[in-house]
Order: sequence, then C-alpha cells, then structure tokens
Amino acid sequence: MNLLDVVYVVVGGVTAPWWARKQRCDWGERFGKIGAVGDRAGMKRVLIHAVSVGEVNALREMIPLLVRRVHVILSVGTDTGIKRARELFGHSCDVVRYPLDASWAVRRFLDRTRPDAVALVELELWPNFVRACRKRGIPVCIINGRLSERSFNGYRKLRWALKGVFGSLAFAAVQDEAYAVRFRAMGVPPDKVMVTGSMKWDAARIEDQVAGADSLAADLGIARGAGSPPLIVAGSTGPEEESLLVAAVEATEREIGPLQLLCAPRKPERFDEAAAAMPGCVRRSEGRTGSATRRFLLDTIGELRKAYALADVVVVGRSFGDLFGSDPIEPIALGKPTIIGPAVKDFATIVEVFERGGGIVRSTRESLGADLKGLLMDEGRRKCVAEAGRECIRREQGASQKHAERVLGLTHA
Repeated sequence: MNLLDVVYVVVGGVTAPWWARKQRCDWGERFGKIGAVGDRAGMKRVLIHAVSVGEVNALREMIPLLVRRVHVILSVGTDTGIKRARELFGHSCDVVRYPLDASWAVRRFLDRTRPDAVALVELELWPNFVRACRKRGIPVCIINGRLSERSFNGYRKLRWALKGVFGSLAFAAVQDEAYAVRFRAMGVPPDKVMVTGSMKWDAARIEDQVAGADSLAADLGIARGAGSPPLIVAGSTGPEEESLLVAAVEATEREIGPLQLLCAPRKPERFDEAAAAMPGCVRRSEGRTGSATRRFLLDTIGELRKAYALADVVVVGRSFGDLFGSDPIEPIALGKPTIIGPAVKDFATIVEVFERGGGIVRSTRESLGADLKGLLMDEGRRKCVAEAGRECIRREQGASQKHAERVLGLTHA
C-alpha cells in the first residue's frame, strides 16, 4: 500500500454511502478480479480504456482497424459503457471493467490482461495505474486526447504530483492545438504531443433513418405526417432546461401554432424533476400513448438517437445553464437543424467547427424562442443548416486511422 492508496481508502470510507447507491454490482471486477482473457496466437495485446458510452462510441472506426493486427482488450468504467462496448465490439475483442485505482487492484488487473501497450481515450489518467504500467515496461498513451479548461485548472493544482505521470506518457495524440498546449503544460514532452483530430467525427453515422424511431413515435403518440405539429427534440437536458424549453415552445406556439416537444434528460436521477417541469407530459417509462399537451419525456436509456431521427429541430441540452455543453455531432449527422446554447466549454472545438461552416445555430436563454421560430418558419434555412452541418462532419473525418497507426507503432505489430 502506498500513500495514494491511503488517500483512496480515506476518501472511499467517507463517500461509501454514495458509492453504494451509484455502483450496485461488480465490486469484484472493480478490484481487478476480471474474467479470463483469452490468448490469440502470435498477437500483441493492446488495452484500450474508454470511461463510458461517449468514449466507447468514439472507437467505432478505430477498433476494427486494430483487431486485424493486435488482440484488443477494451476496458470500460461504467455499466452503460460496458453494455455499449459489448454491443459494438463484443464479437471482436474482450470487454472488461476498468479497476479502481488502488495499487493492489491495478496489479491484479494487469496480471490478468497482460497488455503490451495501453491507450487511454481522451484522458482518464490514474496515477497508480500509469505507475504500475511504467514499472512493467508497458507504454501508455493518450488517444483522442482532450483536456478541457475546467479539467486543466483542476489538474494544474496537482501538477507537482502529476508531472511524472504525464511525463511518462509514450505520446498524447490530441484533438486540437488548445488541448495540445494544456498537455504540454502538464508535463508531456513537447515532441510527444501531436494533434490528430477527434475520432468522434469518424464515429458519426450520416443516416436519414434510424431503426426503432417509428416504433418510438407510435408508442409515445407523437403525431407524424402531413399537417402534424413540428417536433422539437431536446437531448441531454440539464437542470432547469426543461422549464426553459417549455416556456420557449409555448411562446413560439402563440405565434406559429401547435408544436410538439420531447425532452431527454442527461441523467436518470433527474427524470422526476424533468417530468414536474413538463405538466401533462407522457413519460416513455409509463407506457402511455398520446399527450393532450403534446409534451413527451424520454426517461429511458439508449433511445435518444431514435428521438433525434424524429425531430424537425433539435436543441442540445446542458448548454443553457451552468454546465458545459453536450456533443451536437449525432443529431447533425442525422440531418437535423440543431440549436445549441452559450455554455459549450467541454465541446468548444466541435461547436466552433460547426459555427464556421454554418452547420449549427447558436442561441441564448433569451433568444431560444426566436431561434426556434426562425428555423420552423423557414424550411429552406432548415435544409441549409442541416446539410452544412453534415458537410462539416465529412471534412473532419479521418482521425481514427491516424490514432490506430500511432497505437500500432507502440507494439511494432
């Protein structure tokens, strides 16, 4: 046990009631007791760690490039992330749970996975894990790296303790130059930081139809077809945003007529709060069909893409309050004219790309109603914004190949 383990034990004891509620199973795996990882004759092993669903989805194009030449083990930190990883990659690589950063858990985990190289998606830089890899001679790299201003300010306070961790990275392949500057400031040698773009662009599926979307509409009672009220879908909403959206939609209805609104909160623990902010709404979880108020709440997991496919206009949540935005790529890839608010710190680069290309509408709490009206009243503008957004995605694609080549270089595969 090292000093960091002692800190973890103390913090773990204080927060035990919270963890007991949040993490209800698989404690053995969290302490490194994962199932057997099979051998693939003659193949080097690459461990890729993706913390949750978003990071797993970003690997959609890269992992198929890797599995042709190396044995890929994909570790994930959340239940929803593991479920998604098994859906996407369970047939081609081993999917395991990432351990807690206690030294004994890390040792047990590495004994069972025995990687020849490790790639951490975006960041997820845990000190005990990186140090254990270094002791074993396992190179660790960052792929699709991002270090937001908020995270950077937090890490910078601990730079004295983390410099060796950042400094030991084999390389950091990051999404843009702003992130590159921050990784260098944290101690990654300048010659080991390179800008390779974001793999999220590659993971975007430019499609017009989504399986299950029609069933979702029928189950909820969303009106479709000629003469039906336009549907606004607000995805990944945060605190107070449902109230904002209801008010903006009501104001717009007074000017242009009936509208339908579907909200999908980002966090399940907010489902009841969101429902209270949408009087008369139909909740997906209740199995009822049809809403006299034309308000719908998607209080389930894994169906947001279906909802986006139904939308006439999409509003990206967690961007109108004190949070830091959500990823707008998915609805734009589906050809939906998309509105996003001013709070986008965690996705600033992506939003800037869309803004430069005319593929997104920036809004504020005060202008949301007017921006909705502007899009809903102008079909030509909706089409222009949607197609410009898709063109932005096409231009930015290609990062997965670059990242795959860098990772393979660590194994000489």
